[in-house]
Amino acid sequence: MAEVFLFVYGTLRAGFDGLMARRLGARARRIGPARARGALYRITDYPALAPGDAGWVTGDLFALADAAATLAWLDDYEECAPHFPEPHEYRRVRLAVEGPDGPVEAWAYVYARDVAGLERIVGGDFLMGG
Repeated sequence: MAEVFLFVYGTLRAGFDGLMARRLGARARRIGPARARGALYRITDYPALAPGDAGWVTGDLFALADAAATLAWLDDYEECAPHFPEPHEYRRVRLAVEGPDGPVEAWAYVYARDVAGLERIVGGDFLMGG
């Protein structure tokens, strides 16, 4: 069975001191630092990834031991599970990610709305503040 990977770039990162980041860290194996193509924007106190060729977004790559259960509670956290009203702020997609051991395909939560008017986090690293 192939490993299921998750790329996180904001409040779920290993270096972010939050309840959900700690929960993910306890339930998944951190592979290491990773990056994905796209641009990062600040919503308020959390970021949004817009995939594309605009640059690189820094994050962490995790291997999910119980992918179905982990993705289910993450879908709730990101408010994109089916029981949340449309339109969702995020959607879960598969992205090409550069991990510490090379390229992999990983689940990621990307911004599902228009980024016009949002502040771009230049440098693509939410934990570094820009």
